[in-house]
Amino acid sequence: MDTVRRKYLMIFNCILLAIGATGGPLLIRLYFVRGGKRIWFASMLASAGWPILILPLSVSYIFNRRRGGVENGREIFFTITQPLIIASAFIGLLLGLNDYLYTHGVSLLPVSTSTLIMSTHLAFTDGFAFVLVNQKFTPYSINVVVLLTVGAVLLGLHSNNDKPVNQSNRDYYLGFFLTVGASVISGLLFPLAELVYIKAKQSLTYSLVIEMQIVTAVVASLFCIVEMIVNNDHKEILREGKEYELGEVKYYVVLVAIAIMSQIYFVGTAGVIFCSTSLLAGIIAAVMLPVTEILSVVFYHESFKS
Repeated sequence: MDTVRRKYLMIFNCILLAIGATGGPLLIRLYFVRGGKRIWFASMLASAGWPILILPLSVSYIFNRRRGGVENGREIFFTITQPLIIASAFIGLLLGLNDYLYTHGVSLLPVSTSTLIMSTHLAFTDGFAFVLVNQKFTPYSINVVVLLTVGAVLLGLHSNNDKPVNQSNRDYYLGFFLTVGASVISGLLFPLAELVYIKAKQSLTYSLVIEMQIVTAVVASLFCIVEMIVNNDHKEILREGKEYELGEVKYYVVLVAIAIMSQIYFVGTAGVIFCSTSLLAGIIAAVMLPVTEILSVVFYHESFKS
C-alpha cells in the first residue's frame, strides 16, 4: 500500500475509532438505564454486529478482482489462512470475556466513572506492548501511565461521590473491579493483535484485517451466546422489549445501534493498529474519554465529582 493511501486509511480508521469509543459506552448504558437487565445478552451485542463487515469485504473483493487478484488461478473471497484463524479465534475468546466484564461493569457504574476507569487500559497497553512487540517507552507515554493510574486510584478513594442513588457499595465496587478487569484485557488485546499482524506469514492487507476481525467477533459472540443460553437470557428478550421504558421499537433500535457501534470501534482499532501501532490506538481511545464523560453528564445527568 502506497504512502498516500495508507495516510487516508489511517485518518478514516482514526475517525471510526473515535466515534466507536464515544458512542459505544453511551449506548450500552442507555440499554441498562431504561430497563435492560440481561448482562450476557448485552455482552453478545458488542460482537454480534460482525455481518456488516461483509459489505466492506465484498467491496474489497470486487476491486481486487478487477485488478486481477487471483490465487492458484482462481478468484478467492477469503484470504485468511488457518494459523491466522486460530490466532483470531484465541483473541475472540479474550474479547468475549472482555465484553462481559466491561458490560457488567457499565451496568453497575455511571458512564463517566466506567470511562475513566477504562482509561487505565492505556497503561496496560504500554506494558503489554513493551513485552509483546518491543514498544519503546517515551517520556510522554510514561507520564500518561503515571497520571492515569493515579487518577484511577483517586477515583476509587472518592467513589461514593459518584455512586448512583439507591445503589449499594458492594455493587459499586463490583462494577469498579469488573471494569478494571476489562481494562487489563483491553490493554492486552491491542498489542496482541499487533503481534499477530507482525507474525502473519502472508501478505497483510486491510481486507485480511477485516477477515480477522470477523473471525474474532464470531468467536466472541459464540462465547457470550453459550452463557446467554445457560442464564436463559434468550427467553427474556421479548418480554424485556415489551417492558422497555422507551418502547418496544426503540428497544430493538438500541440493540442494533450497540452492535453496529461496537463494530465501528473494533474495526477502527484494528485499522489504526494495522496502519500504525497498538499504542496509538490506545492513545486515540484515551483522547476521546473527556467527550464520553461530558456526554454522559449531558444526556444521563450523571454525577461526576471524583
